[in-house]
Amino acid sequence: MKTINDTLLKVQDLQVTFTNGHQSVTVVDGVSFDIRRGEIFGLVGESGCGKSVTCRSLIQLFGGAKPSRVEGTIQFGDHDLARLSAADFVDIRGREIAMIFQDPMSALNPTMRIGGQIEEGLRRHQHLTARQARTQAIDLLKSVGVTAAERRLGSYPHAFSGGMRQRVLIAIALACRPKLLIADEPTTALDVTVQDQILKLILKLRDETGMGVLFVTHDLGVVAQTCDRVAVMYAGRIAELADTQQLFARPSHPYTRALLNALPGHEGRTGKLDPIGGAPPNLATPPVGCRFHPRCRYAAAKCKEIRPPLTTVEPGHTSACIRMGEFV
Repeated sequence: MKTINDTLLKVQDLQVTFTNGHQSVTVVDGVSFDIRRGEIFGLVGESGCGKSVTCRSLIQLFGGAKPSRVEGTIQFGDHDLARLSAADFVDIRGREIAMIFQDPMSALNPTMRIGGQIEEGLRRHQHLTARQARTQAIDLLKSVGVTAAERRLGSYPHAFSGGMRQRVLIAIALACRPKLLIADEPTTALDVTVQDQILKLILKLRDETGMGVLFVTHDLGVVAQTCDRVAVMYAGRIAELADTQQLFARPSHPYTRALLNALPGHEGRTGKLDPIGGAPPNLATPPVGCRFHPRCRYAAAKCKEIRPPLTTVEPGHTSACIRMGEFV
């Protein structure tokens, strides 16, 4: 893909805090990145690192738990999404920004037929007639590989397998051809063959419409196959950000290196898989300094005291490690 310098979304110093009783937990802590038009931007990391909360912050859909504080800026066109009211978001969500959620069963309305769920956004945002919306809904289901699309418009979500429900979610998200698509683990419920089909579909629609994509996953193999740039998150912060080829060829943060060393078939790994010891920290009481230092084989005394800023390694490549360049 050619380089595109037109910024679609710019997130700066995003902080998201949840409060439970007297305890406050900052789940996303100072996250910054941008997404260009026509770019697929990957966000990777272990479960619980803040990837999904970052995504949900962009569209103000947090589910049952609402954050007590959201700070920073989320610039999308003329809008700072962090400052928009719920009413202002109605015309943006679904039309300009759409999201494929991780759990297709909870994301779909179990009491509403599939056709109605796809047609709802088309009729609201594109002002189509019922007949026009139905025709487009059939075409969308066909485009994501749902067979007998016309007949299945009348089915309820429980009549679909997990993989088919995920395809329906993707059809709903792509219905209005959004400028930004947020894909939160969109292929988790799919087998390898269907996963490949869905990834190719997202790439095809990106090429056709020029939409930007925020692709959230823990699967580095999918990142290598799909993403133009990638940010690695750990414990609520970005550890490293680079072009995908740079990241895989020259990782500069110990956490990124550890992830790649645990990846089967990675060219930089020799011998047996090398798992990361320990577990991610409790974000209610995170480590002082670098949050990865309790699990880092390269940690020094200063790593336990200093919060490492994102520092330029090479053009387009930043890393948050104060020992960057001292280890191999």
